[in-house]
Amino acid sequence: MEGLVKGLLNVALGNDENDDRNNQSRDRDERSRSTWAQVVSGDQEDDGISSDRRHGYNREEERNEGWKSSESRPHKTPQKASPQGYERNDDERQDNFNQKADESNNDGWETVQKKPNKRHQKVKMDNRDNYKKPVDEQEYSNEVEYGVDMEPSNEELSDLSRACNKLWELDLNRLVPGKDYQIDCGEGKKVYQKEDMAEGCLFSWLSDDVFNKPTYSRFCSLLDNYNPHQGCKENVTPQEKQEQTAFIEEISRTAPIKYLHKYLSLKRVVSGDYEEFKRMMTHLWFDLYSRGGTSASSSAFEHVFVGEIKERGEKSVSGFHNWLQFYLEEAKGSVDYQGYIFPRRRGEIPDSETQLLTIQFEWNGVLKSVSSSLIGVSPEFEVAIYTLCFFVGGEENHVEIGPYPVNIKCYRLGDNIGSAFPVAEC
Repeated sequence: MEGLVKGLLNVALGNDENDDRNNQSRDRDERSRSTWAQVVSGDQEDDGISSDRRHGYNREEERNEGWKSSESRPHKTPQKASPQGYERNDDERQDNFNQKADESNNDGWETVQKKPNKRHQKVKMDNRDNYKKPVDEQEYSNEVEYGVDMEPSNEELSDLSRACNKLWELDLNRLVPGKDYQIDCGEGKKVYQKEDMAEGCLFSWLSDDVFNKPTYSRFCSLLDNYNPHQGCKENVTPQEKQEQTAFIEEISRTAPIKYLHKYLSLKRVVSGDYEEFKRMMTHLWFDLYSRGGTSASSSAFEHVFVGEIKERGEKSVSGFHNWLQFYLEEAKGSVDYQGYIFPRRRGEIPDSETQLLTIQFEWNGVLKSVSSSLIGVSPEFEVAIYTLCFFVGGEENHVEIGPYPVNIKCYRLGDNIGSAFPVAEC
């Protein structure tokens, strides 16, 4: 009876339900014309060496627990982001669904246990077109001058840990948690546990200003130059070679790389000529070598920063230790963050301020059961610290960087950097 009375009142007052539906339809059509920004695309830590053994984990323990690759699990997809637009995607349709659900709950009922819809904001690469210009037309940031502070001390020259900590101090482009970005670590887990312990993304947001930093934007321009499948021969175009040279030129104007050169030249490891040093850095990080039995299929930059997917046997992710690559792939929906790995030392649970994380994730549906990354550090800092350990350190380098005791692992493939990454010390 109450519904009949309401219907008669609506007819009398002209409040036809069809009008509401027509208005909603017009709203949806209007929203459908909006676009999202498009993102810049893109071991078991070391090749031939079990990452679990290096981290003190037992793979037999995983088998006993019934661990297997979780490709069948649903993929968490954050907002797509990047400079050219997509039409309205599944996220928008989900918004409309949620909006309708909210509107239908106007009788006092509330949705219970509604998961937060975490998204990345749009990623703007304003300088990307400029980076495609010829080398002699490129515009670089000004050279930095730090005076006597840039000179390695005798203590630093005799102690790798002091030198690494100096690089941390010189990383003026390092981001500040809570100010430049925000992470949500979710829940912790053991490496062999198969449950996804993170409801949303690792990154909640990243400031637009980050991609206006020259070394950051040039670094990101390199990430889509590689085939992620290990063993596939890389075809490096002249444009990509130009991007490599320009990246090295850009980071060579920063304090960490200037300090690295002074340190290595005083150690008589590299030439004192800065131009020759930059050419050496380009060869070290970007020259192709054989990995997985195929020549010219990998490089230090691709493995360490971009990541590779091993195809032989059970698929797995190797390398992929850079937080910017993680952020961009997570924005595309290619990365599914699974949670952090419990620290071995009790009482040191990571939070939104932590800048050294051991995590688990899937990339393109392939699991990386344990991976460690420095969060918010600049590209020049990572290149500098891994290069330093490669030339004057060993496979394991127990050092301190800022507040973190860390083991910088550095493995060789002949005369090349095979892998390099940080591991939090107990």
